[in-house]
Amino acid sequence: MTEHRTHDVLVFGTGLAGLRAAVEIARKSGDAIDMGLISKVQLNRAHSVCAEGGTAAVLREEEGDSLDLHAWDTVKGSDFLADQDVVDRFVRLCPLEIQQLDHWGLPWSRRDDGRIAQRPFGGHSYPRATMASDKTGFVEMQTLYDVLTQYKNFTRYEEVFATAILVEDGRFAGMTVIDALSGKFLCLRAKALIIASGGLGTLYGFTTYSQTVSGDGQALAYRAGLPLEDSEFLQFHPTGLIPSGILMTEACRGEGGYLKNRDGDRFMETYASAKMELAPRDIVSRAEMTEIIEGRGLEEPNGLGYVHLDLTHLGAAKINHRLPQIREVCMKMIGLDPIHKPIPIRPVAHYSMGGIETDIDGKTRVEGIWAAGEVQCSSLHGANRLGTNSTAECLVWGAITGTEVIEYLDTSPPLADCAEAKVQAESDRIYQDLLQRNGNEDLYAIRTRLREIMDLNMGVYRTGETMAEGLEKVRQLQRAFREIRIQDKGRIYNTNLFNALETENLLLLAEVMIVSALARKESRGGHARRDFPQRDDENWLKHTLAFHTGDEPRLEYKPVAITKWKPVERKY
Repeated sequence: MTEHRTHDVLVFGTGLAGLRAAVEIARKSGDAIDMGLISKVQLNRAHSVCAEGGTAAVLREEEGDSLDLHAWDTVKGSDFLADQDVVDRFVRLCPLEIQQLDHWGLPWSRRDDGRIAQRPFGGHSYPRATMASDKTGFVEMQTLYDVLTQYKNFTRYEEVFATAILVEDGRFAGMTVIDALSGKFLCLRAKALIIASGGLGTLYGFTTYSQTVSGDGQALAYRAGLPLEDSEFLQFHPTGLIPSGILMTEACRGEGGYLKNRDGDRFMETYASAKMELAPRDIVSRAEMTEIIEGRGLEEPNGLGYVHLDLTHLGAAKINHRLPQIREVCMKMIGLDPIHKPIPIRPVAHYSMGGIETDIDGKTRVEGIWAAGEVQCSSLHGANRLGTNSTAECLVWGAITGTEVIEYLDTSPPLADCAEAKVQAESDRIYQDLLQRNGNEDLYAIRTRLREIMDLNMGVYRTGETMAEGLEKVRQLQRAFREIRIQDKGRIYNTNLFNALETENLLLLAEVMIVSALARKESRGGHARRDFPQRDDENWLKHTLAFHTGDEPRLEYKPVAITKWKPVERKY
């Protein structure tokens, strides 16, 4: 039996964006708005805690930085696919978020003069990565969580798996979720929803993401009728630890680390002589893969080619002060001390530039639904995100969407009718269909195979042929998924069922990503095609929109907002 509960607003996802939105709603409403906070993990255990290097903001205009410079760096870094009105709003609000967190007690790293410290990051013309050592996301999450607990008018739905977003007559009506601890199937009704559920990184095998990050928000929104924008643009971070993929923060290079090939050469001289290791991530990742493909890399016993991230010249004092977590992870995971030896790394799946289409305020096409953070695509990052712009984006649009929801609720919208037939259909889909499947296909083998396909066919370099092969293989896996067997038939903490729901979401998003990528016949940012190696502004200076049809995705396009800078050749 389905249990119904009602709130004013639901916040789906409690990472940086979700917590920031919840705090904004609580403090600006005087704790008067009833919130339901939905998280598949504990409230302060979202993947945002893994963000390491910093948060971008202009804090040093008197020393040479400027809002225009941050905006230009972001637009150029996006390979000119970012919407420039969105970028302009973003850079103006970033400093306010840093100051707000400072007032809330976040322990920013400091300069000797007591001012907040900042370091260089790839693609930025000025050191504007505001950091807390190399644990920035962790302390940002802790600070927001501490602030949130000062308020009372929210209900925690922790270890709860969302299964559907319900829309009635173009308005948000509610969500269906499974409470892992009780096994109950819940229908959570509300007047508004903020989707802040993060990325889809576990679509890949070699990834920086926590295993809980499975694209649920994107998949649920897509099925509910919301288009996904620019799904073909997946960022590969240049420095994933071999063999696990654990992130070696860009702060390693911001603090002066070198990238070297098997001959000990700093190969970025060949690819971006002005920026070297601090070129944007798409450029550095392609450079690394070129070195590996052309035989100047090294090879691990399992066949993963790699290059070296060398910190040894930085010295023990700097590494221990600025990069303590990196040293700890290397020593614990591979028994290597970066004070003495270079770190083996290669490009690793890291971030989705695409996501649920929103306007500049984070509002979607469905009344009552907003999105914030990595799950959202307001076209801030275009084809390539600059490091430290992601945590800043979460904070900025967390605050924006929180404010938007307050203003929406002030209009006293009625609670949308929630068709019981839809709720029952979703319950039947899960408990009468999916949970009862007793086929011969291994769910976990399908998930493993999907990751292998994405690693091989949708990597740093792509071709139409390899992507088409990947699409056919993904569709074969979709067919195989219909014949899976879920061995655990119970309702209490059924991780077998949750893995099936995650895999179903990932298969759907893989299809959207590949279809979108096959259609874009150019190379731009994180989408690098060997068969179309040049950027094509005449035909492809536009955003991809993918719509759910029940069959294969339907693609449409919309223009890029260009307000200040015309596209030029991108050199570093």
